[in-house]
Amino acid sequence: MPIPAPNDLASQMPPSHPFDDDKLREECGVFGVIGVTNAASFLALGLHALQHRGQEAGGIVTHDTSTGFNQQRRMGLVRDNFTSEDMIASLPGPVGIGHVRYSTSGAKGQTALRDVQPFFGEFSMGGAAIAHNGNITNAVALRRELIERGSIFQSSSDSECIIHLMARSMGRDIPDRMEEALRKVEGAFSIVAMTKTQLIGCRDPLGVRPLVLGKIGDGWALASETCAFDIIGAEFIREIEPGEMVVINSKGVESHFPFRPQKPRFCIFEHVYFSRPDSSLGGRSVYETREAIGRELAKEAPVDADLVCPVPDSGTPAAIGYSLQSGIPYAMGIIRNNYMGRTFIEPTEQIRNMGVRLKLNVNRALIRDKRVILVDDSVVRGTTSVKIREMILDAGAKEVHFRIASPPTAWPCFYGVDTPNRDKLLAAKMSEDEMCAHLGVDSLRFISLDGLYRAVGEAKGRDPKQPQYCDACFSGEYPVKPADMIEKGFVTSTAAE
Repeated sequence: MPIPAPNDLASQMPPSHPFDDDKLREECGVFGVIGVTNAASFLALGLHALQHRGQEAGGIVTHDTSTGFNQQRRMGLVRDNFTSEDMIASLPGPVGIGHVRYSTSGAKGQTALRDVQPFFGEFSMGGAAIAHNGNITNAVALRRELIERGSIFQSSSDSECIIHLMARSMGRDIPDRMEEALRKVEGAFSIVAMTKTQLIGCRDPLGVRPLVLGKIGDGWALASETCAFDIIGAEFIREIEPGEMVVINSKGVESHFPFRPQKPRFCIFEHVYFSRPDSSLGGRSVYETREAIGRELAKEAPVDADLVCPVPDSGTPAAIGYSLQSGIPYAMGIIRNNYMGRTFIEPTEQIRNMGVRLKLNVNRALIRDKRVILVDDSVVRGTTSVKIREMILDAGAKEVHFRIASPPTAWPCFYGVDTPNRDKLLAAKMSEDEMCAHLGVDSLRFISLDGLYRAVGEAKGRDPKQPQYCDACFSGEYPVKPADMIEKGFVTSTAAE
């Protein structure tokens, strides 16, 4: 049956650009620091490093003993909003948290400032702010229950439910209230929160979304990815464990495990696309993992060709791995225009139809008369793949072969990634051969799910009885039932039933 859009307003909003619209949207990025001079400066830098996880909006909350809690929320990029001296001066204090957003729930567009995190609330024992990466899959039911009990919501974001649940808790302090609130939440969450004197971090019991701990001088930092530590000169200490809550104050780091232990199911697509290649996940370099994916893809799907070319930038490490394994020369056959930006204004239909050409251009001298292997991270709707194939053939290529560094994306994600409705996913409607014909390429091959598992370190591939990762977008096996979507009529594959 047709799958309803998670948010009607969101489904009506035009994409920022046709190229970006054919990618899975990054979720969100969270960052927090404590025990540093001028926390806002560190937060702006850390959020800039996490900008790839959300380009729609950002926010920062800090606390200073003289001014209390201070907050700024803006639409757009960190560099455009949080780098001026006046902005940093408006956010004094040694503790703070920040968030960069691409909405997976709530409204979109300029009217969505109310949904920009962090969210702040005053409780009986003082104020607290919270920023959330992930998605609460029972948010509709929670929101309905909270409103019936008298809660007044200020946003359409699922994350605000946590603040209201904390407000209703009878816990003795903010961490206790957060624990009680999160026990009622289903789905995926990596959270940074703050009080006047504490920085708090927490991951859901499955550890679907990442969260890491760092040390900077006498202070501490929490971030979605390790690359945010590099920009501020922080030392990576460790990952926050699935189901772990850390409370950081002047005495150091306290660790708690408030949830029932479960077998972790980290999002495997973090390895494929979401995380920056200079980050580390599970003790492994993201870049090296993506190169290994390319090597595995070359073993599974060899083809006789003259060049291996990445679809920039996300396909680059896998293309290098494919080239190294196959012995076919690597070449930058497609050049990306890095200065167009995600919010390029498209004033006419003629400009709009240029689509991908605004962002990518073919290196014609290199491509002419060549058999080309194009390596990309994924195929979602397939619209961009068609346009890239046309560009390559227009440049004089003899053959075009697509190799995809992930299995077919056939199911939507409900854990913090903005994916199209299932009927918009090409792999949900077509077999691999049918997709090949639809895209008009000489061959199309995806890495197998077993091959992807081998590339990320599972030597025997995927154990169908005990998968090590959340791979629901490929398998349809949801480790946490998407309760809200099931209520709306979404039919899952197996695990959520």
